[in-house]
This record gives sequence, C-alpha cells and structure tokens, in this order.
Amino acid sequence: MRGLYRIAGILLATTAMAGAAHGETLRWSATTDPSTMDPHAANLAPVTSFLNNIYEGLIRRGKDMTLEPSLATSWEPLENEDGWRFNLREGVTFHDGSAFTADDVLFSYERGISEQSDVRSWFAPVSEVRVVDELTVDIVLSAPNPIFPDSIANWMIMDRDWTEANGSAQPARDAVTATTLEANGTGPFMLEAREPGVRTTLAPNPDWWDTPEHNITEAIFTPITSAATAIAALVSSEIDLLTSVPVQDVDRLRDSEEITVFEGLEARVIMVGFGHDKETLYGGDGAVEGNPFQNVLVREAVAHAIDVDAIDQVLMDGLAEPASQLQPAGLSGYSEEHAARPAYDLDLATRLLSEAGYADGFSFNFKCTNDRYLNDAEVCQAIVSMLAQIGLEAQLETIPVAGYWTELREGNYDMFLLGWSPGTFDAEHPIRFLAHTPTDTLGTWNFGGYSNERVDELLPLVQSELDAAARQDMLDEIAGILQEEVAYVPLYEEPLVWAARNGISVVQRPDNFFMLRWVTIDQ
Repeated sequence: MRGLYRIAGILLATTAMAGAAHGETLRWSATTDPSTMDPHAANLAPVTSFLNNIYEGLIRRGKDMTLEPSLATSWEPLENEDGWRFNLREGVTFHDGSAFTADDVLFSYERGISEQSDVRSWFAPVSEVRVVDELTVDIVLSAPNPIFPDSIANWMIMDRDWTEANGSAQPARDAVTATTLEANGTGPFMLEAREPGVRTTLAPNPDWWDTPEHNITEAIFTPITSAATAIAALVSSEIDLLTSVPVQDVDRLRDSEEITVFEGLEARVIMVGFGHDKETLYGGDGAVEGNPFQNVLVREAVAHAIDVDAIDQVLMDGLAEPASQLQPAGLSGYSEEHAARPAYDLDLATRLLSEAGYADGFSFNFKCTNDRYLNDAEVCQAIVSMLAQIGLEAQLETIPVAGYWTELREGNYDMFLLGWSPGTFDAEHPIRFLAHTPTDTLGTWNFGGYSNERVDELLPLVQSELDAAARQDMLDEIAGILQEEVAYVPLYEEPLVWAARNGISVVQRPDNFFMLRWVTIDQ
C-alpha cells in the first residue's frame, strides 16, 4: 500500500554497488539554492534542510524521524508550571571554538521571536525562557503543550557573541549581513565557502560532539535550475548525487547501471490557495466586480475542475498521491473522516459557477513558482487548461522562488500554488501556519488571509489537549471546516526522488532533508 513509509517514518536508501564516486568528496545538487545561511531568517525547506548540516537545535530528528537528544541531553515537563526543562550537553563548542551555554539558547529565542524572524510562530506558546544555570534552560509555556518539543526540532542555536560581534543580532530577511553569507554552528559540518546561486562548500567539523557516521572530507553543493543540465551532470559524473530528480527522467535513470534511484513520497502536500481577504481581483479584465474567490461556490468549482489523477499520470509519472487535507495521510492528526477529496466533475463545476453568478466565467491572476516543486510550472499550466474548460481564464505567471514569497506577501495574485510539509509531522502544524487568522505569530504563511473563528478557537485547544481521542475530535472538526469552506484545494503529495552514483549510501527521510552526517562513499 502506498504511503506506508510514513508509519515507519523513513526510507533508508543505500546503493548496492561501488562505482564512480570521487573519493571522499561529495558533489551534490538540487534545483533550489538556500536563500540564506541565517537559520532564523527564512522558514523554508531548502534553507532548513541545508543548515541542519551546520547548525543544531536542542532536539533533532533521527533516521526514523523520531525525536532524539542533540544540544540538550534530556528534557522533562516543569513541575509547577506549564513548560519544559532542557538539560544541555556539556563540552559542546561552536565552529569558532567558543563554548555553547544556556545563554546561547536564550539569545536564539530572543532572536527567533524578533520582528525580522521568519520562525516566530514556533514560539507562539512560549511566555518565557529562563536560564537556570549554564547548562539548564526552562521554556515556560502559556498553556500545556505536549507537542512543543516536536515544534522546535528545527530551531537552530546560534552563538550570541559571534552573532552580535558580526552585527547580526537580528535576522536579515531582506538584506545581506554576516549571517546571510557566513555561519558558526555546532553541527557536523562547517561552512568553508559560500557563493550564492553558484557553489557552497562544507567541511567536516573535527570537534563535533557526536560520533560521525559519514566519511566525507569535503561536500560541495551546486544548485542547477535546469532539469536537463542536472541530469546530464549526474550521468557524466560532474556531480555525485541529485536530490531533485525530474520524474520524467526516473525511468532513464532506473535503467542505468551506474546510478541508483531512491524513490518515495515526500511528506509535502501541493495545493492551490486563494486571496480570501482581497476585495478585488489583482488580475483580470475588469469584467467582474469584487473578488469571485470570496464565494465558496467558486472555490468549489475550482476544486472539481482540477483533474489530479491526470496531473499524477502525465506530469508525475504516477508517483504522486492525491491529497484531501493540508497534511499527508498517515501523519499524526490526519482526519480519516475527511479522507475523500473533491471528485473531478466538470459538469458540477460549471453548475457551481453558474449558481455563484459567474456563468460566463472570469479572468484572474494565477501565481506559481517555476523552480521550487517538481514540475511546478507544468502543473500550473495544466491547471490553467483545466479551469479554461469551465470558463475560468487564468493569467498564469510563473516566477523563480527567490521572489515568490515576497509577491504572495504583497498580495500580487488571485490564486497561487503552495507546497507544505509539516515540520512536526502533526496536523497542528499546517493549521497553525496556513489556517489560523494571520497574526504576528500565527498564520504566518496564510497568504490569502483565510479566517474562521472556530478554527482560531480550536487551535490552542488542540495544542494543549492531552487526551488523544479528544484532540483527534477537534482535528476532525477543523479538517471538516477547511474542506467545507474550501480554504485551500489540496492536490497531491509530492513524489520524492533522489539519484546517486553507485557507491554512495544515503538516508532518505520523508521530510526531504539531505543529512550529510549519514552519507558514506565506497572507496
């Protein structure tokens, strides 16, 4: 049965033959270059995944996605108040040799909740962080929150002295600072050279507190935006590993005797979003007044007009999985009561548009990336063609991801494409980021301004509920609301395909994080 990998939480992928890997230097590539080296400036998977090799948090996820100690050796609930005590690891040093202490945790919290931080929502439940002593930190919460440790598994700790000395006490989201181009973590690899968009070179940390499992002496990352160029580089041995394999090339690579393909499903749902809070259309020819997407019947029509099975077969080589909710099936909190997604039905979609008062359709702007998700531009073009069958004229605008989020935050769209992977592997995560009414710390990726009072009321209850059945009842209710109001149109779970030269062993987790500490190269 497809999707069962989530029960185990992992795909352990290893090559079967020794081959053309080049010594202990690993050269790897993906479509997207991390936009910054600042772990608090961009809550983006390409950034978080890459920086997990350099920086570390109090807690990390292991090969099977379970939580395990990192800079904290243990954690337990506070006795007389809501929150958690973290006991820190002794003897850890940053890459520049300075000691890691509780003050660095406090500093990373203060930096993480600052106005310029893109990870503020992680700390919405936190009321205070207290330094008990150099190796003990209490994180006090405003209410019970049993999943809080899961929510900070990607919170990376920075050195106060180094960061402040380099004029980067605040994250830089729209400017270049020392922390944009440089890094000083505690992790298994150190940043040696950074050329944004060109090449980033890492070297092993000889003083890492943990026992290395890798045998890499140098790791060189080169982003390649062209799929054809990336495949050619892999086949010709210019690179050793590619973590963004185009699905149309999977069969070709499977047939290669020198390359191993690693396949699975990423814990990421690709969806369509709408400008719920926009009173007028951003695009269009002016033939209609107001914003038709504020009408739920129009959003329902869009949902029924998109043939997800066709997208899967034609553009994803049958490797995707249709999705009905904001998180994949099988993850914690998934609502089995709402597992069905809207049926592809053009007649129904046409009737819904007519009932909404748009029998003649309308034109609008549809914003998409062209270098972030698998075949994203092609998927959006397919959606344009499908919506045209019911009279909706989408003016497609595809742009690189580097400027995409700014466009969405500025409201320059009517409908948009979005992919979401829940960092906690729990349904609470996309609700907190995508479905709560936007505030400074909640709904921070709810670009369309979707708002429902009941969802807002239930979220803190979901976060604090200790009874699993009661919590699931609330998550079922939220899933039902989001489906009934068509807050988004979930499309499919994205395929996860990597490929490597024979002789390279890797761990492929469903969060699509490429962790160098588990890579070995046959010699």
